[in-house]
Amino acid sequence: MAKFVPVDIFDLVIFGGVGDLALRKLMPALYHRDRDGQLPPGCRIISVGRSHVTNDEFLARVGGSLKEKLPDSEFSEEFWGAFSQRLQYIRADALEPSSWQDLTQVLEGKEDRIRVFYLATAPNLFGAIASGLSQNGVITENVRIVLEKPVGNDYASAREINDRVGECFPEDSIFRIDHYLGKETVQNLLALRFANSLFEPLWNRSNIDNVQITVAEDLGVSGRVEFYDQIGTLRDMVQNHMMQLLCLTAMEPPTSRDHDAVRDEKMKVLRALKPIGAAEVKRHTVRGQYQAGAIDGEAVDGYLDELGGKDSNTETFVALKVQIDNWRWSNVPFYLRTGKRLKKKYSEIVIQFQEVPHSIFPELTDGRNANRLSIRLQPDEGVKLSLMSKDPGPGGFDLRKVSLDLSFADPSGARYPDAYERLLMEVIRGNPALFMRRDEVEFAWRWIDRIIAGWEESNQPVEGYVAGTSGPTASSLMLDRDGRSWFPN
Repeated sequence: MAKFVPVDIFDLVIFGGVGDLALRKLMPALYHRDRDGQLPPGCRIISVGRSHVTNDEFLARVGGSLKEKLPDSEFSEEFWGAFSQRLQYIRADALEPSSWQDLTQVLEGKEDRIRVFYLATAPNLFGAIASGLSQNGVITENVRIVLEKPVGNDYASAREINDRVGECFPEDSIFRIDHYLGKETVQNLLALRFANSLFEPLWNRSNIDNVQITVAEDLGVSGRVEFYDQIGTLRDMVQNHMMQLLCLTAMEPPTSRDHDAVRDEKMKVLRALKPIGAAEVKRHTVRGQYQAGAIDGEAVDGYLDELGGKDSNTETFVALKVQIDNWRWSNVPFYLRTGKRLKKKYSEIVIQFQEVPHSIFPELTDGRNANRLSIRLQPDEGVKLSLMSKDPGPGGFDLRKVSLDLSFADPSGARYPDAYERLLMEVIRGNPALFMRRDEVEFAWRWIDRIIAGWEESNQPVEGYVAGTSGPTASSLMLDRDGRSWFPN
């Protein structure tokens, strides 16, 4: 059973404190960490928002959300009563820092404790809020500021945000959050690669045929459709989540687990990515948009229906063929795909090894039986290694595929912290290892911007796909041209 080490006393201020992210992710995460004894007495959670609600109305909203989202075994009225004592709501407009007197008064006299400002707002408010915090004199020596993804919507806006926030906060106090980096399996990827002598000698172009990274979602964008129509899947998922998974899979061994040693190696991967511009987008990228279909037997609307019937070229699905131009990965394709309203929700990294160089088994001739390492990020976190074995029995020598499975689920049913729980505690501890550095964010945007510009220059259309399927046909054709296919799931 994991031992939860309490953090130091803190004040956590959440801008956007009554928004979807705060109610759906942050409050449940803090509730669980408090229930497991990690929050010492005196810690305060201060939600800031523009809503005209009283403190009692705010508490009722948080309590109702927790009760709705948490299983009955995890929600306790008694503990909610204790947890709610830590919560407070303050009304303030992020764009009017001169009206933040209530917030500054609440923080006054607590300068000796850790102070965290969590910006669960639209990215275009990050700079204004950072400046407002500076103007109001609430930035202390022991402060952190958390920026939710995405940081900007292109390289220029990301750089502007980083500049404005960086004018008020030192880089080691800025935590750019990507919740995928807090997932147990993502962290175990480092252990799998660098704590075992089995895989690292094989982790290169001489032994690996291709790598596939999939982040599939069965939900649509209905509640966020107006926002999503300005962003699209490439900006929303690939620039952050997918790029981070790619870097952790492909990076060289760092000299240590020091946060900058790890992030330096991730930057080398980003710098080695071959650009995908107008000349390459038609062969190396696929854009898709879901149409009406069915998920788990229930009819669902198409993207344009959710948008109110308006026309839109925004993609809800992206597939990419990515090449890393370095010694380790030369000519090894990395296939990335992510989308909404797909057949089912799952995230997985698949390492497809090459065929044996000479087979004494005639049935091993099509490449489908080559060894495969599957790293499942969700929903069932674990690792599976596919091997070939003799089928038991007399009278022949038939082969079958068997799997060595490692599940991270505790057989006792014990609950472990989720990604946001882990990341929030790392922010309070001041450990930036699981967060993105400024140069990572900006370089990823520069690479993404070339794809977007290529789409615009080549007028690449979005391909329709029926909700509840695996995406557009063009996605399969992209791999078929290389003599490969997506691994079924």
